[in-house]
Amino acid sequence: MDLRKVRNIGISAHIDSGKTTLSERILYYSGRIHKIEDVRGGGDGATMDFMELEKERGITITSAATSLKWEGHQINLIDTPGHVDFTVEVERSLRVLDGAILVLCSVGGVQSQSMTVDRQMKRYNVPRLAFINKMDRTGANPESVVKQVREKLGADACPMQIPIGREDEFKGVVDLITMKALYFDGSNGEKIRTEEIPAEVKEEAAEARTRMLEALSMYSDELMELLLGEEEVPEKLIYKICRDATINQGFTPVYLGSAYKNKGVQPLMDAVTRYLPSPLDRNYTALNPKNPEEKIKLESDPAKPFVGMAFKIMDDEFGQLTFTRVYQGTAKKGDMYFNQRTGKKDRFSRIVKMHADRREDIDAAEAGDIVAIMGLDCASGDTYAAEPNYCTLESMYVAEPVIKMSINPLSRDGADRLSKALQRFRKEDPTFNVYTDEETSETVIAGMGELHLEIYVERIRREYRVEVEVGAPKVSYREAPTTSYAFDHKRKKQTGGSGQYGHIKGVMGPMTDEERAEAKGELLFVDSVVQGRIPKNFIPAVEKGVRNMMAKGPLAGFPVVNLKFDLQDGSYHDVDSSDMSFMLTAQELMREQFGRMKPALLEPIMLVEIEVPESFQGSVVGNISARRGIMTSTETVGKTTKIIADIPLAETFGYSTDLRSMTQGQGTFTMEFSKYRPVPVNIQQEIIAERKAELQPA
Repeated sequence: MDLRKVRNIGISAHIDSGKTTLSERILYYSGRIHKIEDVRGGGDGATMDFMELEKERGITITSAATSLKWEGHQINLIDTPGHVDFTVEVERSLRVLDGAILVLCSVGGVQSQSMTVDRQMKRYNVPRLAFINKMDRTGANPESVVKQVREKLGADACPMQIPIGREDEFKGVVDLITMKALYFDGSNGEKIRTEEIPAEVKEEAAEARTRMLEALSMYSDELMELLLGEEEVPEKLIYKICRDATINQGFTPVYLGSAYKNKGVQPLMDAVTRYLPSPLDRNYTALNPKNPEEKIKLESDPAKPFVGMAFKIMDDEFGQLTFTRVYQGTAKKGDMYFNQRTGKKDRFSRIVKMHADRREDIDAAEAGDIVAIMGLDCASGDTYAAEPNYCTLESMYVAEPVIKMSINPLSRDGADRLSKALQRFRKEDPTFNVYTDEETSETVIAGMGELHLEIYVERIRREYRVEVEVGAPKVSYREAPTTSYAFDHKRKKQTGGSGQYGHIKGVMGPMTDEERAEAKGELLFVDSVVQGRIPKNFIPAVEKGVRNMMAKGPLAGFPVVNLKFDLQDGSYHDVDSSDMSFMLTAQELMREQFGRMKPALLEPIMLVEIEVPESFQGSVVGNISARRGIMTSTETVGKTTKIIADIPLAETFGYSTDLRSMTQGQGTFTMEFSKYRPVPVNIQQEIIAERKAELQPA
């Protein structure tokens, strides 16, 4: 396999921008499938949406991988979900990909989820192309979309094509490098017809080409000189500069088309092979376990020792499937490799290439490959290597869950199957948490949003045949101090034999922004004790006591955040002081005096982006205010209004039903976690009272 001809790419975008439709066309034109199926509209459903639930709802839930050939290149393609609830799927795909296609809607432009995906691409330095889809839609405006990509995403975006007609008149595109018009004929747009540029867009094309060359000249002195000398620019040079700028400097070439109408997909794929990096063009490094400060450079060389990352785990009837990206060396079927986290040796008994849910067996996987390995027992994000303690790849970013529900099987015989299901999903999805509430001894599931948990509950019913009862969603509140309090707390207990004595003095209160950055957690513990007033060996016990009380705050039993605890003085007793007595002193102080810092409850605030027909704007805005929401912007494009608002998570339950009824089914919205903010005082009192009633033993 020539690594220069390998591309590992993902397709990411906001919901309903046409990612899966685009991947379906790519598979068809590459000869991987022989019939185009659509996401909605009967039939067998799109190839990459292979789960029953995905077909029913017309959404992508899990990222699906496939591989195909294009013009002599081997392309490994991952189609990712758009819903923020499944953001971990996008996160882990981008972690292992070399390049990406950012799909944007020609009418919606850069939407909230496009911005989240853009952040993820930047986090892993993934070079990308942009594809403005749905050019056949009423209100298609590619110029406005390119402007938004520059302003909202801070990317140096430059159109490489201009459209010939738009909306229902969209016929084809003009390639600004070759200066030819491309039309897509045949029943599925499979025949590309190249012609001269039509007279009506000739002038526009010439201007657009000049702008494109000027944008590229910022990345090349040679091109700048040719432009200043008004000389002809060779096509080969343009391709070379565009490739270098895309891979190394954040240049984003923009392409146009309509995947649903089978237009513009093939030139996009040519651009993938031309501009996006091969595994050889990316510099990957790993951490050295023997010296965490040192980075080890990984080379895409099949002869070097094997290094791979298990980035996604799926269970099916044949056992666990572990999706793995090979960064260095070769993994051979039947060989043993070391899990770098556990130090355990695992056998790679079967290695398969995936095509959505179908698989083909292979004997070995080389550097640059994305494959699945059967029968491994590992966690998402684990590194495998040929030797123990060889290197560790930095793990991916996992967002904190914001919503919780209790879940119980309706019949007793379902309990085992339910715990199996929960164990499996927790292993597969790092953003899905399961724990038992100590007070109520209920099983609680936590996730990224209502839809996220709803899908898992549905999968438990279908795949494990367990009927379950789900409790109302609960919000993860936090408790935070608002003012400082100087404490002087003494604990003396005589219980026969040696007593308990602890005495601590200092100040506790909220952290400043600088201290937050320094703390890297929710507690900043400062030891300011001088002259051994408290022996050094007792100080960790004080910190432990404070930490123990932070798991459940004294206000309403929610976790405490943003606390600075400055221990300044105290005293001890030669016989009666111990680690235990100082830990209990700190716990007692927190329990009894926490209220002196005037603690406030913080609630998760969601960034909600709503699109509704203009005529319904008034009632939707009124409803946002009724939900304690704060509007941050409204923008009307054509007859559609886009509203962005911050709404407390507690007020968003059931919002999809309300929005549908307010807008006669025409409104859509997306939601993602934004920040924590204090709860209004009257609501805080209600929450505390409710919480106390919950925690009272029945």
